[in-house]
Amino acid sequence: MLSFALGTGTQNTQGDWLEVYYPAPLYQPAEAVVSAARQALKGGEDEVVSFLPEHCAELAQALRDAGAPEQAEVAEAFATAQRPLVAVFLAEDHAPASVPEVYLKLHLLSHRLVKPHGIQLDGMFGLLKNVAWTSEGAIDVEELPARRLQARLAGRPLSVDCVDKFPKMTDYVVPKGIRIGDTARVRLGAYLGEGVTVMHEGFCNFNAGAEGPGMIEGRISAGVFVGKGSDLGAGCSTMGTLSGGGNVVISIGENCLIGANAGLGIPLGDRCTIEAGLYVTAGAKVTVLDDQGEAVETVAARELAGQSDLLFVRHSVSGRLECRTNKSAVALNEALHAHN
Repeated sequence: MLSFALGTGTQNTQGDWLEVYYPAPLYQPAEAVVSAARQALKGGEDEVVSFLPEHCAELAQALRDAGAPEQAEVAEAFATAQRPLVAVFLAEDHAPASVPEVYLKLHLLSHRLVKPHGIQLDGMFGLLKNVAWTSEGAIDVEELPARRLQARLAGRPLSVDCVDKFPKMTDYVVPKGIRIGDTARVRLGAYLGEGVTVMHEGFCNFNAGAEGPGMIEGRISAGVFVGKGSDLGAGCSTMGTLSGGGNVVISIGENCLIGANAGLGIPLGDRCTIEAGLYVTAGAKVTVLDDQGEAVETVAARELAGQSDLLFVRHSVSGRLECRTNKSAVALNEALHAHN
């Protein structure tokens, strides 16, 4: 069994799921826990099982007897729910077939139970509706005018924070030991390891993230993963699978530095640096220098992908893109990265 979780969420007037919140999802749960939940809910072998608050007492007892006290507490809390309830049983990792499955997989990422690229998300965009994330929760965009009018007539302001297929992560999960300057800039499905700081202009997409510790002042695009001890400078960009990376998975190794307003379109190994303002795309011609600063060859940047100890700079006179040996490791500023 890949995962089991109990969730509560929002549906539109047609009964379509808009979002689901899972307080305590399990990854690779014990078979006894899964069997106990299935028997209590009488859902057969379905992967997605809707249930009612009156089922929660029996479900909670079954989960407690099976050795899952945290999930039992969730079931007890759901007994007073005013929102739809759902249980999801994922036997294996296949492409999601429903909104509850998508949200469970996004939760697994943000709970650090799986890492980016560690779980299938193929086809998820076609399953998710465009949602207005408002002061009154998730609202189907097509139903927003009617809901806004209802709120106005009742004397309530209805504030729309954003219109998107993804909510912000911190409305669902706040992992231990992180800092986020602007929570709207981290989507659900982001993986932020302990010690990661995302500053106000930093951004982290779904199925992407940073191992930590590290300072993120630039963009971590979808599919990009940043290694331990690496920093992304202010305004820098990483090319994700949806923004030009294509089939190439862009990753950054440990103890790297992407300078302010720089960019990256190839994977990097460890201890690499890209100087401020320099965008290294896969097809960019790079002059490789030896330890004495002499030109050895000119190659496309993709030929340097994954290598460690590289320093990418732009020659200030000729404008030539150069790759040198990065002789100094990046030392993190411990005061900047303190989370206590």
